[in-house]
Amino acid sequence: MTVTVGTDTAKTRKTLTVGGKSIDYYSIEAAEAAGLGDFSKLPAALKVVLENLLRFEDGGFSVSTDDIKAFSDWAVKGGKNPIEIAYRPARVLMQDFTGVPAVVDLAAMRDGIVALGGDAQQINPLNPVDLVIDHSVMIDEFGNPRAFQMNVDREYERNLERYTFLKWGQKAFNNFRVVPPGTGICHQVNLEYLAQTVWTDTDQNGVEVAYPDTLVGTDSHTTMVNGLAVLGWGVGGIEAEAAMLGQPVSMLIPEVVGFELTGEMVEGTTGTDLVLKVVEMLREMGVVGKFVEFYGEGLDRLPLADRATIANMAPEYGATCGFFPIDGETLRYLRNTGRDEDRIALVEAYAKANGFWRDADYAPVYTATLSLDMGTIVPAISGPKRPQDYVALTGAKSAFAKEMEETFKRPMGKEVAVAGEDYTMESGKVVIASITSCTNTSNPYVMIGAGLVARKAAALGLDRKPWVKTSLAPGSQVVSEYLEAAGLQEDLDKIGFNLVGYGCTTCIGNSGPIQKELSDAIAEGDLVATSVLSGNRNFEGRISPDVRANYLASPPLVVAYALAGTMDINLSTDAIGQDKDGNDVFLKDIWPTNQEINDLVEQTVTREAFIKKYADVFKGDEKWQAVQTPDSETYDWPAASTYIQNPPYFQGMSKDPGKISNLSGAKVMAILGDMVTTDHISPAGSFKDTTPAGQYLIERQVPVREFNSYGSRRGNHEVMMRGTFANIRIKNEMLDGVEGGYTKGPDGNQAAIFDAAMAHQEAGTPLVVFAGEQYGAGSSRDWAAKGTALLGVKAVIAENFERIHRSNLVGMGVIPFEFTGGDTRKSLGLTGDETVAISGLDTIEPLQNVPATITMGDGTVKEITVKCRIDTAVEIEYIENGGVLHYVLRNLAKAA
Repeated sequence: MTVTVGTDTAKTRKTLTVGGKSIDYYSIEAAEAAGLGDFSKLPAALKVVLENLLRFEDGGFSVSTDDIKAFSDWAVKGGKNPIEIAYRPARVLMQDFTGVPAVVDLAAMRDGIVALGGDAQQINPLNPVDLVIDHSVMIDEFGNPRAFQMNVDREYERNLERYTFLKWGQKAFNNFRVVPPGTGICHQVNLEYLAQTVWTDTDQNGVEVAYPDTLVGTDSHTTMVNGLAVLGWGVGGIEAEAAMLGQPVSMLIPEVVGFELTGEMVEGTTGTDLVLKVVEMLREMGVVGKFVEFYGEGLDRLPLADRATIANMAPEYGATCGFFPIDGETLRYLRNTGRDEDRIALVEAYAKANGFWRDADYAPVYTATLSLDMGTIVPAISGPKRPQDYVALTGAKSAFAKEMEETFKRPMGKEVAVAGEDYTMESGKVVIASITSCTNTSNPYVMIGAGLVARKAAALGLDRKPWVKTSLAPGSQVVSEYLEAAGLQEDLDKIGFNLVGYGCTTCIGNSGPIQKELSDAIAEGDLVATSVLSGNRNFEGRISPDVRANYLASPPLVVAYALAGTMDINLSTDAIGQDKDGNDVFLKDIWPTNQEINDLVEQTVTREAFIKKYADVFKGDEKWQAVQTPDSETYDWPAASTYIQNPPYFQGMSKDPGKISNLSGAKVMAILGDMVTTDHISPAGSFKDTTPAGQYLIERQVPVREFNSYGSRRGNHEVMMRGTFANIRIKNEMLDGVEGGYTKGPDGNQAAIFDAAMAHQEAGTPLVVFAGEQYGAGSSRDWAAKGTALLGVKAVIAENFERIHRSNLVGMGVIPFEFTGGDTRKSLGLTGDETVAISGLDTIEPLQNVPATITMGDGTVKEITVKCRIDTAVEIEYIENGGVLHYVLRNLAKAA
């Protein structure tokens, strides 16, 4: 391949010729030659951000020469220089749970801009937006050949209102595409089809320009595509909407942790085992708000599927992203998944010309490093409540027994009869075994491995235990294509792992109901039922209301646990079951060799399969094509809809922003512990008719069978307000021993959080929330911040925040604060009877410490200092405007 580079008139713009075709690009080497600094030792992940600033500086955007030079200073200062910059991703990725409220907001903004005297067409995505419908399919039917079609039929019955709305959005907005239901999971579709590694577009002069493919997504696992050297991370829907409308992502130049991988994986281990160890190590190190970049000679033997698995779980290890630089494996994957050969040639040429290529001499500066020899990896699981709770498989049985004693405080061995069945229920039994989630179903090595375990087990006469709800929900149709080509889907069917749908299913909480008699037995005995899933999340109350202990595992281990039916087993040494002749069968008897897996992957995972399955990715099936939509610029909000309602954010909004006021007379709505996740704050799964959300629907004649889930109703703020802080496992420390969404009302009596908040709102009383460490961990869902704001919470005071949720709170006008000087909710002796005042907000600066006064229930006063986590100057403007979307809307109205 011949590559030549020429110089343009712009100081950092050059021309690249690839295969006889010329294309411009912004050169980091040229920036060095122009005296802007030495960027040679920057990690590739940070070079992507630098290129972004070079390109937009030339375009006349708010990027200064000092911003560019700050990257050179970053390397000189040992990987630290937290200067505020404006970053503009190339595109936005959405899924339907977070995408529906985002489109609702855009539709409401069209109403808002018209009310302010503007034009509805001012509200249009300026960057390409893809929304993949993947979060809505629920596992009602399983374990039989009809499961897929029946679940799809129920999905359309439940979600037709939402799908009609999304189809309207596809017609009404520019640069907005929808990938229909039944196609796959957004991150896997992004990895396999949408992402290009190097993006191209034409500038204002019609000249084609190449630049790194970058994105933000309304799902925390947007990070998965970093395995393909595409810089992307999750943001809340409100931040994504701002990015769509041309607002840059305001961020500090991040620290970059280098994670060296050496050696190679040994026989019997999987990419899942590797990522669970990586999660444990990085959580222990502490990488919240940082980039992680993987490097080392081990990458030469790490397939891209495993890289994507590691990148996917960046939210679980707390990083903004987990990036893998471009190398030969990147090109191999692009080719094998059907990308155009011209694009592949451009990726290679661009990466080598602009310093993004990883070769044997790749040795950048990192803020800090750590190392892992992949030869030390052993089979493992993580649980029962957090992804970082790593357990080697050899110690899983004893670890579960310890959890029973210390965490769940229940005895092992208590049996409860299951009505109508010849087996009993007891703690530790696996009632859900699900091969699900983009994390692992994007990886053909573990999927083929699971199929081979099923084949060997079925041949010996083994089957899933009758109390296990089994399911297979691939992240794309390509998975079914190669499983069928290998003859493995038939083997998976034999032991109950029938196809149930293409979507997130169990991982997002759409596991569907388990057998009623089983549920009744679990409740009767107050038992700790378990689930094993090949997902990335196992937070409390997420997977199923009947399950307390949830474990993450590789797909082959999910199959093994379905056969064993219990966590009270040492899979490494104990018999899983008996064959047709009554002989004990052990895990080693049904575990495939790496060679067996690799041979089948080579034979069945083909370029042709990807090209075939993605040929009509936006077309959808007959059901999708039959969805009828109105043709209008603004949305005609159906008054009777319980799925889509016009939110109150922009109604009656003035043209001018307000001022930030000091907080006084605030009451405490909740005191929460450590690792309170966005699942705790805004659950995605099912809810009962006794909850405030359930009562709202009952009052509107919606039967319980049609409740669907919180996630599916995120287009209706009335449901979501009632679901905020309503997770069945959340614990408000204002109340002793109470689980669920409760607090003390204004009268001091226990009340649902929604009811208490509305009473305080009616009285004009502002609210605060106190919390511990890692507040807002987990999913990127903006409703965790939207619901908080709509309940009247003005401030959240925690020990520290996860990155996305802090940003979302600011984006909704809620101010996050962190304790200082060793203060915590516990050291202060908070009970919830306090009144809180915070001053200094009327003259606030980014990251400023301010005084807070806490008046205790007995009248004593405690003066403390808290750190205001408004991190940047533009975030001050967001708070003044009441949120980022209000800020954008007012600016657009002024420009009209």
